[in-house]
Amino acid sequence: MALSTSSVITLHINGEKHTLPVDHRTTLLDALRERLDLTGTKKGCDQGQCGACTVLVDGRRKVACLQLAVAAEGREITTIEGVADGDHLHPVQQAFLELDGYQCGYCTPGQICSAIGMLAEHAAGWPSAASDDVRPAAGPPPLTPDEIRERMSGNLCRCSAYTSIVEAVARAADADAASASDGPAQSREAAA
Repeated sequence: MALSTSSVITLHINGEKHTLPVDHRTTLLDALRERLDLTGTKKGCDQGQCGACTVLVDGRRKVACLQLAVAAEGREITTIEGVADGDHLHPVQQAFLELDGYQCGYCTPGQICSAIGMLAEHAAGWPSAASDDVRPAAGPPPLTPDEIRERMSGNLCRCSAYTSIVEAVARAADADAASASDGPAQSREAAA
């Protein structure tokens, strides 16, 4: 008896359900781009090294080229098409726009999804390799430019717009902090 090599799955993407048959070897990236026409997620290296295909799965960063579509069934997937609130850009998108956090723009969707996930990880107190104090009692480390660079290190920009990307992520973090406290954001080191 031959084993089936395909399944019909339902993916929850940007608040909508999509049911489709897929070969079990189909990556989430190929399902998004080639089967569902969600081409905002870019195919870069196709080996999980450049981060161009980063999406959020249950709020956590995932490189879609290494995630099988069948393994994403039933999970909440957010692509770049789903991060804005209607006509209102997400604060990370707005900061990238205002600070020119892109040049050719090819890596930008992955950078923005990664930054959104990274800011949530930071707010939850997750340390990085750049964190000075990793004890849980220390709380979230200051989101310095070095901390941002380390946390975003899985996303490569072939145009080298890194300075603007770090500034944009810092600005979005300040906007989050200001909205959380309804007051002025804490000052931080200038991103450079």
